[in-house]
Amino acid sequence: MITRPEVLAPAGDMECLNSALSFGADAIFLAGKMFGMRSASKNFDNTQLKQACELAHAKGAKLYVTCNTLPRNNELDFLPDYLSYAQECGVDAFIIADLGVFEAAKKYAPKVARHISTQAGVTNYATANVLYNMGASRVVLAREIPLDEIAEMRAKIPKDLEIECFVHGAMCVSFSGRCLISSYMTGRDANHGDCAQPCRWKYHLFEENREGQYFPVEEDSNGTYLYNSRDLCMIEHIPELVKAGVSSLKIEGRAKSAYYTAVTTNAYRHAVDGFMAQGESYVLEPWIKEELDKISHREYNTGFYFGREPGQVTGNGGYIRHYDVVAVCEKSVDDTTTEITQRNKFLVGDTLDVLPPSGIPFNVKCISLTDEYGNSVESAPHAMQKLTMKSDVKIPDGSVIRKKKGSMSIVGVNPKKKN
Repeated sequence: MITRPEVLAPAGDMECLNSALSFGADAIFLAGKMFGMRSASKNFDNTQLKQACELAHAKGAKLYVTCNTLPRNNELDFLPDYLSYAQECGVDAFIIADLGVFEAAKKYAPKVARHISTQAGVTNYATANVLYNMGASRVVLAREIPLDEIAEMRAKIPKDLEIECFVHGAMCVSFSGRCLISSYMTGRDANHGDCAQPCRWKYHLFEENREGQYFPVEEDSNGTYLYNSRDLCMIEHIPELVKAGVSSLKIEGRAKSAYYTAVTTNAYRHAVDGFMAQGESYVLEPWIKEELDKISHREYNTGFYFGREPGQVTGNGGYIRHYDVVAVCEKSVDDTTTEITQRNKFLVGDTLDVLPPSGIPFNVKCISLTDEYGNSVESAPHAMQKLTMKSDVKIPDGSVIRKKKGSMSIVGVNPKKKN
């Protein structure tokens, strides 16, 4: 019998959490202020962690807290109170890479399930079984594992040991996320969530006796991106993932924007629901795949799921972006009037693309704009400005409003927030 997989969404802050919940996540993974692998994210302080649990559970969603750094001796004294508090908040699981943290969670938060992080590098059923016997309820597999090996693993581990796999987002060129390049080159420790992403940088070759001269490693005027991996996208392969026995479909992106979270969560929510409803006759609706081109991304591929594909993008280190988020709908006043918060500039007369919480995008035309003082304006140029917009179609509360760019753009190599 085919089991419905969980759609697991990322949240780097409260806005991302609300986006994940609004657009259909079954579960959300996030970090507190300690022991999480994304130090660039705002993350959640103690008060916010409790609030996040309450919000998720009110929506029927689960909340997982990442404790997946590889802590040093001087950090261990902080573990007991941190784990105990997370249990008091009601978190559903910890995502753990380190065996010392794993045992501490058992001792100080025994009511919280323990998931094994991809950082632990689980690549076979023997390791999965050992971890199950130690008390793990889920393994997040290494990203190097093809689907046929996942299916074999599923057949050789206990039925109640869940398998979680990444299905979308940025991929690291290291083994299961463990990398020392950043530590060597910048002093920023990737295994403590502070990676500087030097694998994305542009590199040239220098010859010792020719000072001031540089040579591309390949003959390309843009330089060479030796380790610049593509982004993972498995939206067209939900049936294969489910049949292989994957319990949870994980979307990467705790350092990314609420818009990214909304779009990816919505796309995988609809794809999973479509397959579960239609079975063998399921065909991915084109708009779902198109949605994933409306977020900033590198070139997509399917990672190692179907064997080795070309993994690197050698032409650039940036993101492809076709759309900008221009506003968020705060409140629909009537069938033509919406209160919005502006995010990027747009004009009266523009055709805008709306993604509602119900999930299926549609177009509207901006007929007029009024600022917070009641003045008519021809454009929305100020970030976070409150405006009232009239349109030709009703826009539901919580909708994300976008505008297509005039041409494809490449955005920076390492922005903190990517939409």
